[in-house]
Amino acid sequence: MNDILLSVHDLKTWFPSGKGPIRAVDGVSFDVRRGETFALLGESGCGKSMTALSILQLLPPQASGNVSGEVMLDGQDLLSLPELAMRAVRGRRIAMIFQEPMSSLNPVLTVGEQIGESVRMHQGLRGAAVKQGVLELLDAVGIPDRARRYDDYPHQLSGGMKQRVMIAIALAGEPELLIADEPTTALDVTIQAQILDLLKQLQADKGMAILLITHDLGVVARMADHVAVMYAGHIVEQAPREAFFADPLHPYTRKLFASLPGQAKRGQRLAVIEGSVPSLAQTFRACRFAERCDYAWQLCRDTAPRWIETTPEHGARCHLADPKVDKPPHKAREIAAAAAAATTTVEGGRALVQVDSLKVHFPIHKGLFRRVADHVRAVDGVSMELQRGRTVALVGESGCGKTTAGKAILQLLRPTAGSVRYGTVELTELSGAALRPYRRDLQIIFQDPYSSMNPRMLVGDIIEEGMLAQNIGGTGGERQRRIEALLTQVGLSPEARTRYPHEFSGGQRQRICVARALAVEPKVIVCDEPTSALDVSVQAQILNLLKGLQDELGLSFLFITHNMSVVEYLAHTVAVMYLGRIVEEGTVEDVLKNPKHPYTQALLSAVPSVDEATEREVIRLEGDLPSPINPPEGCHFNPRCPHVMDACRVRYPRDMHLTTTHKVNCFLYGESDGR
Repeated sequence: MNDILLSVHDLKTWFPSGKGPIRAVDGVSFDVRRGETFALLGESGCGKSMTALSILQLLPPQASGNVSGEVMLDGQDLLSLPELAMRAVRGRRIAMIFQEPMSSLNPVLTVGEQIGESVRMHQGLRGAAVKQGVLELLDAVGIPDRARRYDDYPHQLSGGMKQRVMIAIALAGEPELLIADEPTTALDVTIQAQILDLLKQLQADKGMAILLITHDLGVVARMADHVAVMYAGHIVEQAPREAFFADPLHPYTRKLFASLPGQAKRGQRLAVIEGSVPSLAQTFRACRFAERCDYAWQLCRDTAPRWIETTPEHGARCHLADPKVDKPPHKAREIAAAAAAATTTVEGGRALVQVDSLKVHFPIHKGLFRRVADHVRAVDGVSMELQRGRTVALVGESGCGKTTAGKAILQLLRPTAGSVRYGTVELTELSGAALRPYRRDLQIIFQDPYSSMNPRMLVGDIIEEGMLAQNIGGTGGERQRRIEALLTQVGLSPEARTRYPHEFSGGQRQRICVARALAVEPKVIVCDEPTSALDVSVQAQILNLLKGLQDELGLSFLFITHNMSVVEYLAHTVAVMYLGRIVEEGTVEDVLKNPKHPYTQALLSAVPSVDEATEREVIRLEGDLPSPINPPEGCHFNPRCPHVMDACRVRYPRDMHLTTTHKVNCFLYGESDGR
């Protein structure tokens, strides 16, 4: 039997536009073998998702009739099938997990109804058999308490559970091929590990092939058998996983690897891919990567490279790999010299911001008279210090209270109890006009840059708004000059001030938010997942920017993230948060190299790595994060802890200082008489 399940040859999907056809997919060819995972890797806008939609013929109306090439599924050409015949393929033979589960699930239908729809359509079941089929699928994707979850609505589920429901819907037809479009984007590392393990287990059990679309090299290293790198609508490199990670051929692939942050690159600038993906509304007659390539010469700008195979399965579209091309004796542009690590310390050893026993409890109102029946203990006793010119990384799963803690420190949410001292000033005792002067020193960069900006305001007005509120920046002309200088400082053109937020890419919007925060000359910035879901090349640009600004201006960062490679690169101190409390804290070397708390160990083991030598055995955590409304008695982690003891179920462990820079809250290491 032929082991190739899906064969895509010279696939082209063009969209008509006023500037000519947009070549979203422009001559893509690859094979997916039975029972294997084929990964499509690349930046946003390179055509990965459009390739998947073209295979399933789920394209918008304007693309109708503008698709050519071959898409052979086990010998049958899908592009020649009419819509009625394609309906028998979708879900039954090829299923797809879409990138954003919440936008793909119907918010007014229960989980059981939505999975049941697929069960009825693809398995032909009726009546009670449908519910039984749904419950079996919920079991298969590892959703606990399946009978209760059957009647839940999507908004009642965590991000990981919603993704599992999407997988259950996809599995209802027992497909031969599963297309997974960024199935773990922006998920916590623990949830990501669960989803990836689930996909691998289901693949082994059912013999499915998987077409995995991602921009995460760590996910590719953990999942893929074969890898193809897409750029500007076509594939520039393709190889088996081992060869791909051992010896990448194309300069674009090499730059993606060089953009990854990590411990080894601390104190250095990350390599970035300058510029952006070229417009696809043009006829390409040269190398599409030439304008961003460190190795380009005149031939690259004049002639399109041909596909060259250096081994039977490893090929690239690059003049450098072509033995028939004479290479000039030129030298590639050197990557910028490594930046020196920040050396500024706290004057006199004092913290710039001192947080002590911070609590944020949200009341739950019930009954006719809306009495307070209980509280959501979002932050339940957090203590930490932020020093000048240093970065504290706050890590943990979604729902553990990281963002709430950041907002409470800035007094964007009023704490229920505890102390936040900025210098000698107790911020929790201030409000209104008394607090306003300190807003200038304490700023925030929100996770989603687009939703944090007014879409009806020009970028210049967005940046100027804080300056006007704080009465800084001088006259109107002086403010405009400062805005232009800020845009230049964050790597944008001064002309960007006359444009609207929707006219920028995700990375550019994040730069605008950085400029807005800097406009009032702050001393402390809370960065709430500022690189979440960004491509690695754009992430590198933002991290270089933040690191450079910290070195130049002595800024302090509270960096909220679940990306451990970013923590390794940027942070000085790490605080691990679980269910409203910090369970371990120390220097980057203390926590990441020698984790002590079982939760920290599990969190770090779940991080996918491109280097097999540093890959840890994943520690499986049972269940999901408990509810902050009714946290477990004793240590909050005890229901999921592999080392749980009797004492863990009775009382919460106190701080245990392992060294002067490393402390943990865990009975495995005894107790101290501290807080």
